[in-house]
Amino acid sequence: MHRSLASRSALALLFALALAGGAAAQQAPDAAPATPCGGDLSAFLDGVKKDAVAAGASAAAADEAFAGAEIDPKVLSRDRAQGVFKQTFLEFSQRTVSQARLDIGRQKMKQYADVFARAEQEFGVPPGVITAFWAMETDFGAVQGDFNTRNALVTLSHDCRRPELFRPQLIALVEMVQHGDLDPATNTGAWAGEIGQVQMLPRDIIAYGMDGDGDGHIRLKQSSPDAILTAAKFIQHLGFERGQPWLQEVTLPDNLPWEKSGLGGTMKAGEWFALGVKPRDGNTAFGNLEGDLVLPQGRMGPAFIAYPNFKIYLEWNKSFIYTTSAAYFGTRLSGAEPYLKGVPEQGLASDQMKALQTKLQSLGHDVGEIDGILGSGTRVAIQKEQQRLGMPADGWATPALLNAL
Repeated sequence: MHRSLASRSALALLFALALAGGAAAQQAPDAAPATPCGGDLSAFLDGVKKDAVAAGASAAAADEAFAGAEIDPKVLSRDRAQGVFKQTFLEFSQRTVSQARLDIGRQKMKQYADVFARAEQEFGVPPGVITAFWAMETDFGAVQGDFNTRNALVTLSHDCRRPELFRPQLIALVEMVQHGDLDPATNTGAWAGEIGQVQMLPRDIIAYGMDGDGDGHIRLKQSSPDAILTAAKFIQHLGFERGQPWLQEVTLPDNLPWEKSGLGGTMKAGEWFALGVKPRDGNTAFGNLEGDLVLPQGRMGPAFIAYPNFKIYLEWNKSFIYTTSAAYFGTRLSGAEPYLKGVPEQGLASDQMKALQTKLQSLGHDVGEIDGILGSGTRVAIQKEQQRLGMPADGWATPALLNAL
């Protein structure tokens, strides 16, 4: 979920590495631990035990949690090899928002209709939003990761790369053990410690976990009702506003102030409508809301208005392609038609994108790492240069722009 870092289903492997470093990296560090990272593992775990007990856990729960704990070299290898996918929105969304997944998603929404109704009533989150994340994270729980969760968190906490991010998760895991919600010897999940059908880290499970099936436990790995309600509560926490849209497909006129497109704009949806942008579903009722014109592959490809609720997707995961695909998936499960693919202008290959980023950087733009990825910083820089050169400033990287620079 929000803090998605892991290996999952065959389809999810298309984007798993791109999610690495997501939300775990967004959590604020806690106070300095009693025992520093690295060094003797037993001494390190003794220090974590002291912190866990100080936080309210029992010594017995800590002993149970850490019995047999060991460093997992595969976790360190995965952490060091974090990568990013280089697919376009059309490529990624068409493979992840498949007809099979849509069919299964609708079946799940029917199967757990009562649970979804409770989730919407209590937290204001529609079934389609939850179900889309459920599908994209673990294929509805089919593949949740095969790393021992305890060992993964021990490894990442002991490692001195980002211990301040993972040690609090290890302490939260002790609390889960104390509650009887997790067996440390057998529980498996993502390489970065995420657990269950919607892939949450232990601290978030402690904070937002819901017992959806009434068994007295919160077990997101085994229980779909638990996962559905917990996801709903977490999404509400991220800021989802009841009764408001998140993404709406639109068609575009030939001429617009393209430089105002993209996330973080200052226009309302109604202002775009007044300029000739038309919702495909005909619904202009939310024109008073802020609305960003999102063009994942430029003005010739699919086009959407992203409403304030879209921000929860960016909280869940920072990847623009993932978030837009997940939001689109949610609209499909909520009744929207398939998007119009359009005919996007030719994009750039990875080496060409790196060349473009290098040129943009030399012109004074902050594009971040020269990685061949069309990320947010690169999109903003492209728009500025497109506008300077008199090109439609839609943020899409093309050979024409590369040649013009």
